[in-house]
Amino acid sequence: MASGRAPRALHSAQAVDVASASSFRDFELLHLHLALRADFGSRTLSGSATLELRCLAPAGAAELTLDSHPSLEVCWLAPQQTAGKEKPFLYTQGQAVLNRAFFPCFDTPAVKCTYSALIEVPDGFTAVMSADTWEQRGPGSFSFRMSQPIPSYLVALAIGDLVSAEVGPRSRVWAEPCLVQAAREEYEGIIEDFLLTAEKLFGPYVWGRYDLLFMPPSFPFGGMENPCLTFVTPCLLAGDRSLADVIIHEISHSWFGNLVTNANWGEFWLNEGFTMYAQRRISTLLFGSAHTCLEAATGRALLRQHMDVAGEENPLNRLRVKIEPGIDPDDTYNETPYEKGFCFVSYLAHLVGDQDQFDEFLKAYVDEFKFQSIVAEDLLDFYLEYFPELKARGVESIPGFEFDRWLNTPGWPPFLPDLSAGDSLMKPAEQLARLWAAEELDMEAIGAVTISAWRTYQLVYFLDKILQESPLPPGNVQKLGATYPALSQARNAELRLRWGQIVLKNDFQEDFWKVRDFLQSQGKQKYTVPLYHAMMGGSAEARALARDTFAATAAQLHGHVASYVQQILVPESP
Repeated sequence: MASGRAPRALHSAQAVDVASASSFRDFELLHLHLALRADFGSRTLSGSATLELRCLAPAGAAELTLDSHPSLEVCWLAPQQTAGKEKPFLYTQGQAVLNRAFFPCFDTPAVKCTYSALIEVPDGFTAVMSADTWEQRGPGSFSFRMSQPIPSYLVALAIGDLVSAEVGPRSRVWAEPCLVQAAREEYEGIIEDFLLTAEKLFGPYVWGRYDLLFMPPSFPFGGMENPCLTFVTPCLLAGDRSLADVIIHEISHSWFGNLVTNANWGEFWLNEGFTMYAQRRISTLLFGSAHTCLEAATGRALLRQHMDVAGEENPLNRLRVKIEPGIDPDDTYNETPYEKGFCFVSYLAHLVGDQDQFDEFLKAYVDEFKFQSIVAEDLLDFYLEYFPELKARGVESIPGFEFDRWLNTPGWPPFLPDLSAGDSLMKPAEQLARLWAAEELDMEAIGAVTISAWRTYQLVYFLDKILQESPLPPGNVQKLGATYPALSQARNAELRLRWGQIVLKNDFQEDFWKVRDFLQSQGKQKYTVPLYHAMMGGSAEARALARDTFAATAAQLHGHVASYVQQILVPESP
């Protein structure tokens, strides 16, 4: 923003957030302070939340209403739900509207403030938070400060048996002692490369540190972009850095989501569509366009799959989702804000026609709206101001591609970016999968293809094609596993998921134990739910495997994931 210029009047200042019952429009929230004590015996967080406010009401008097939800609670894990199995663990998950269970607040992304905290924990435990300064005040006492304004959903706390290791000039990994060495080896030296590339594209990283907290195996998500301290699944620890680049998405949120934020959850695509675009720009610079287009093609396939199941005309397939009062925004979650959002940002870049110019626009967009919360009109007005020649051409109303249609009409994206650069990686994978689907295996042709140089996304694409061709002719899966032990005996969770799905689709009982082992090692929803679906859709032996595995692992799963699995095992009668 040019110095001396009046701040832009934002459309978001008038935006409604039906997911908050608070009086957030009547007050300016200046600072939040939390003083809390954790008691694992009673599973309670007790203490106080102090809000520093300025009343905006004309008469200087307004009723203060905060969001609070005493029947929800933060996530308390028993020792068997952790990696070390010895001590319990606590963490908070604020997105979308869950931090009202953590502390009374304006639980809306429209409001941002700085915060500080003093957290008291039992002996032998460590507290970490999404804060830029961290200090141990004494045994069991930790103080934190976040000096940049953030929305309530990004205030995050974890308490457990945690240790850390430095992995870069502004990064460390936190984990349970039994995981910290693996985390250090996986990420040493590479986070800084990701950060530097992102800064080159989008401007300075404003959050000071970028640390990773490797969560217990029962953590049901892939990652949560809490500023300064991303919470991630331990499934990223593949032992060979083959999933290390997954955190590029979380790093990208440092600009898109954490710095420029959707003003309500109906505009979630502003967080996720831009983050997908940013992630793929970073990936293109680091790994080339073929790799990035292949990854984007897998994302597009997920969007196609979602729309086939939900129906294209489902109102959730709009970029701007109408969230009704009383509806949990999390219940509207799907691939659309990510992948259709990516397509719309790609369309805006396509209209510009010059990648360097669009990269400069993204930098200006972040600088214009940093530390603010916006709606689509704020973005699009700024875009047309930045590119007056596009405004003069009336690009916002090109028939079939109207901005309004993008935002408010459900269905498949009107524009798809060209992913043909990925063909050089996709075509060999497709050809090899066809060879493995043949009645008579041509081992000479198969042997001529070397997959040892293939990166994770190409291997995933190959296994997805094998799964589509399954069940394969008798004996082929056994031969496939023996030929590629790097796939059938992988530590990489993405490969383990797909090998498990192939094993079940082909009823290859010799490898059923690998499915059970994978499900015992982690509880991520993205991996757990599809495998239970595959088991229950398989043979009598596969269904028995599902019941036995769940009986052995239910106690270590997150409650939500356990209930999803239960519904798969015992479908509710119509």
